[in-house]
Amino acid sequence: MTIAAILSGCNGWNEIEDYGHSKHGWFKGFLTLPGSIPSHDTFNRVFSALDPEELEKGFVAWVSSIAKLTVGEVVAIDGKTLRGASEPSKKGADKKAIVHMVSAWANTNSLVLGQRRVDEKSNEIKAIPKLLDALQLSGTVVTIDAMGCQRAIAEKIVDKQADYILAVKENQGHLLEEIKDSFQMLSADAVAEEIDYGHGRVEQRRCSVIADLGLIEKAAEWASIRGLVRIESERHHKATGKTETEIRYYITSLEPDAARLNRCIRLHWGMENKLHWVLDVGFGEDLDRKRAGYAAQNFSVLNRIALNMLKQDKTSKRGIHGKRLKAGWDNDSLLHLLGN
Repeated sequence: MTIAAILSGCNGWNEIEDYGHSKHGWFKGFLTLPGSIPSHDTFNRVFSALDPEELEKGFVAWVSSIAKLTVGEVVAIDGKTLRGASEPSKKGADKKAIVHMVSAWANTNSLVLGQRRVDEKSNEIKAIPKLLDALQLSGTVVTIDAMGCQRAIAEKIVDKQADYILAVKENQGHLLEEIKDSFQMLSADAVAEEIDYGHGRVEQRRCSVIADLGLIEKAAEWASIRGLVRIESERHHKATGKTETEIRYYITSLEPDAARLNRCIRLHWGMENKLHWVLDVGFGEDLDRKRAGYAAQNFSVLNRIALNMLKQDKTSKRGIHGKRLKAGWDNDSLLHLLGN
């Protein structure tokens, strides 16, 4: 009942209760409802008490049953804070802990593969390995921002028979300096350029790759590392005439194919538009105010279940908002989505 309500545009417990009453006759065709439609307080209590780890395990198992990852598919891993939501802090009931989730996004399949909560007083470094453990990643390319640039994480990805592209920033300061030195002193083995027009700007990207790891002091400690990557981007905004430049660095287990690496890295940032932006705008996740128990964490899983169902629907070219409206109006459309 909750997933059907979310697919139809509901974003909170009161809306789900109202939706249930409006669809009471329809739900009776599928469900036994001896006490009629549950109240919004009942929905809240159930999902506040439900073990989020068990719900997430079920979510991952369901995704695995409906989709098969393609060889070479980019799986982007990144974190998202549920800005409006909080849960009781372990320090005391009077304090609230911000809810921060790490998700894995399969670009070709347009699916959320799984997610894990970042524990209070922790960070993504501890959540990412748990998420990797839960996923089948053989043959894929895993991309992670600088927080995930850790030797143990690189080793775990390789153990899962996948490749990696890991961003390198100041949290790996010594490695970052060695990569910069490599690009100053060594010739690139491959270079690829592309120009992108859109959204009122022109962006030129240049990807350079070095396979020589001679200047990386502890290269052997990074599992299966095969190359160093530099992305130089220049964005010109037509409206303002302003030009921005940026240089980013990465390490990878892939061979030095600059065009492929450039494409994979760009797909990683597509997660922001295809997942995070959709959850905020299409599902109102940033405005969520659920605070009881595990409500915020569990509702985020329900949102991702609904999003996956909507993304798998190829019968309509409508956006997420339009598909949710149609599901609310048309029971046949809703049944089709629930069957995905």
